[in-house]
Amino acid sequence: MALLGVFKRRRDVQEDAVTVVATDSQVEPGSKAEVTDTIVADEEKVQVQSETLAIEKEGLDDPEIAALPLQVRQLINLTDDPTLPTITFRYFVLSALFVIPGAFLSQMSYFRTTSAPYSVFFVQIACHYVGHFLARTLPAWNVGLPGTRFSFNLNPGPWSIKEHVLVTVTAASGATYNMGYTPIVLAELWYGTKINPAVAIFFMWAIVWTGYAFAALARNILLPDPEYVWPQALMQTTLFETFRKQDASSPVAKRQMKVFFFAFLGMTLWQFLPEYVFPFFSSLAFLCWVAPRNPVANFVGSGLGGMGFLNLSLDWSNINWNGSSIMLTPFWTQIILFLAFAFNCWILIPAAKWGKLGSYKHGLMSNSLLLANGTEYPTLDVLTSDYHLNETAYEHYGPMYMGLQNVWATFFDYAKLPAAITWIATFGYVQIKSNLTKIFRGNKESESSRGQGIHHQYHDRLNVIQRQYKEIPLWWYGLLFLVAFIILIACIASGNLFIPIWTLFVALASAAIFVIPFAWLYAISNYQLETGSFNELMYGYMVHTKAGSGHQHPCGPSVYGSIAGDAWYRAQYMLQDQKIGHYMHIPPREIFFSQIFGTLMGVPINYAVIRWIMDTKGDYLTGAKTDPLNQWTGQSLHTSNTMGVQYAVLGPKRLFAETEMTPLPWSFLVGAVIPPILFVFHRFFPKLRIELWNVSIFFGGLAMFYGNVSTGYTSAIIGGYVVMYWAYRRHFEVWKRYNYLVAAAFDAGFNLNMLLIFFFFGAGKQVSMPNWWGNNAVSVERCFALE
Repeated sequence: MALLGVFKRRRDVQEDAVTVVATDSQVEPGSKAEVTDTIVADEEKVQVQSETLAIEKEGLDDPEIAALPLQVRQLINLTDDPTLPTITFRYFVLSALFVIPGAFLSQMSYFRTTSAPYSVFFVQIACHYVGHFLARTLPAWNVGLPGTRFSFNLNPGPWSIKEHVLVTVTAASGATYNMGYTPIVLAELWYGTKINPAVAIFFMWAIVWTGYAFAALARNILLPDPEYVWPQALMQTTLFETFRKQDASSPVAKRQMKVFFFAFLGMTLWQFLPEYVFPFFSSLAFLCWVAPRNPVANFVGSGLGGMGFLNLSLDWSNINWNGSSIMLTPFWTQIILFLAFAFNCWILIPAAKWGKLGSYKHGLMSNSLLLANGTEYPTLDVLTSDYHLNETAYEHYGPMYMGLQNVWATFFDYAKLPAAITWIATFGYVQIKSNLTKIFRGNKESESSRGQGIHHQYHDRLNVIQRQYKEIPLWWYGLLFLVAFIILIACIASGNLFIPIWTLFVALASAAIFVIPFAWLYAISNYQLETGSFNELMYGYMVHTKAGSGHQHPCGPSVYGSIAGDAWYRAQYMLQDQKIGHYMHIPPREIFFSQIFGTLMGVPINYAVIRWIMDTKGDYLTGAKTDPLNQWTGQSLHTSNTMGVQYAVLGPKRLFAETEMTPLPWSFLVGAVIPPILFVFHRFFPKLRIELWNVSIFFGGLAMFYGNVSTGYTSAIIGGYVVMYWAYRRHFEVWKRYNYLVAAAFDAGFNLNMLLIFFFFGAGKQVSMPNWWGNNAVSVERCFALE
């Protein structure tokens, strides 16, 4: 694919490898010490380059290997041992050990302004060593299950790389946050309605399982095709391969692990500074230092409430806005997102504040609903007891205004969805058509061929290996969907989830449309396009019809959005983890089991965190108290509440009639027509590489509500350039060996730091950092004139 053209380096890598090997092999006559030092210094480089040459030579000779992308065949082991243990007693012990704290940390992070989900790389690292420890210490006893003929061995032999993969996949499914937290928190903190714990937990299970079931829609198209590398899956696989080589006593792997642990320890210690001791580092506003009392300079330079121009951040959670994104996401994607940020914060915001972009000048960067005078709208005062609009009160208070940044974020939020669909219909049509043709051709072949499953359609080495394992039956996905569907029907019919039953069918049908285009985009770019407020908008239109007029509770849109959004969101992650299983030669059915098992453990922990956060941070979330670091602002919750009032109570028709909102419906047309126009230009001017300028990603960047935090993006593009462009092109061998490992170390170190801060300063008695120069009580970035 053209999008992956940056990886076409075979000839350069071969020539560089030959040069390096030849240079390293030539030792000038001299002292014994000189020769020895040279050999020691070059040993690792020679080994790596020799391995690269061997892989390339084999790839040129073997069509099964040549069919794989360059980075895949260089990073992944292309042999398999089907006798390795998989689902064992050790697997269950370690899954519980890592899912429980992971689900806690990940759910907690989504209440923060900037979130950094629990790193699955931490699980990969710790699991390797704990797994080996269990293999050395557990007794090899056979334990029979009472009342059955079945038994299992506590310690079936050496720790297996396949056990390692399955534990990690389980953690990826269970040690994460749950989208269902939004309506649960809003209902209780904003509207005084506590959802029954059993209903909440089963609702959270159901939306995850719906998404996992929907993965079946895109699995045959996006999973076996070697062209879809799934960058996140490749990154995790690289770490698995490093551990596998380490077990084989590879000197290169040992050096890699040393680098990993130094980076891991460094990030763990460093994050105490911006997160607790020295929050000044979280946003370096240079213009505020130059003109500390100038309101204009403060607004332009501040990253916490301003434009973030010439602003840098040394906080990994601000720099790494998407979990290892700057060391994983292709550089072309990072460029698009940075340009979207620059256009958003450096062009549109000043045009709105000092120019003629919009007539409403209050609350420019606010995500709350506002009165005409700029104060927060008293939404509860315009609601009746049954959560309908009180027309008399609404006439008294007047229209609900949005900050202009929120208005254009909503515009592009709508536009990115049709843009994603028309982009794949134009630029992705050839590849998708090819994949569908292979699938249909396979379905017409003999029974013996069909029995080999989706891997029979492709003839690369990875698919050939996977043919020996039983495929996941389609009815497994169907049964999972049925269970989730029944749970949702029961919860909605009992009146606990604020939405009419018939809207559930619309949510599932609309989500099914987005699964393939969104997963396709994620598979090639590592960018996950979010539906944002589109689902809430649809719900608003539906409940303002006669059939839905009795369901205008402000929490209804977030319930509907959780169902429709998770249906494609979780589908992508299920496919990504199954791609890891594909790379690591794991039986597909055992991957499927591990994913479901992870959710069974993780969701109850998610709910426990929700209860803890509401009890201890509720005042910060609602705005009753102000968090000086702008981290416990409940920003996403405020946005969800704003949408709930706008769409469910006020209604889209009345909303779009307001002056500032009239352009919003045109966004769908804009998003739909721009990709075909660009495709026409691409056909006439292919050298412009227009296929790399994905407008759905650009719109997604513009749709991000930066609001309180516009810092970190300049630091991110600088880091992305160094890692994903300069190092990749100029030092590919070093990049290949260390990039993914260092990214994993940074993510794992950050998450460990969050855990340590919680235990030391947040669990039980709250211990706040004393105010000092680096933790100013008024402004941690020392922008004292910020308005």
